[in-house]
Amino acid sequence: MPNHIHGIVNVGAAPCGRPSLYESKQGQPRGVAPTETINQTLSLPDIVHRFKTMTTKRYVDGVNHQSWPCFPRRLWQRNYWEHIIRNDQELHDTREYICNNPAQWELDDLYLK
Repeated sequence: MPNHIHGIVNVGAAPCGRPSLYESKQGQPRGVAPTETINQTLSLPDIVHRFKTMTTKRYVDGVNHQSWPCFPRRLWQRNYWEHIIRNDQELHDTREYICNNPAQWELDDLYLK
């Protein structure tokens, strides 16, 4: 969507005893600051904060060094909306919603005709 994003984030232990998406026994994931401990599980607020920080920095670098257009306001709103997915049906429904959401852009209040 031009004015927001959707994502599914796995926080904590994954089903069946598999490691979480945010735990690594092979070293740190690419892009994470070297101050992290290897087996640290990040909270959702930590993940969202890091995502917003990293994407804002990348955008500012693009404006300053690659002639990207400057956005006159804040890139990200202060907060975010979250929903806990509790079962496979909710996961399926959420994935379907995310895939179909761009088709709804013209119905959005912020759509610019």
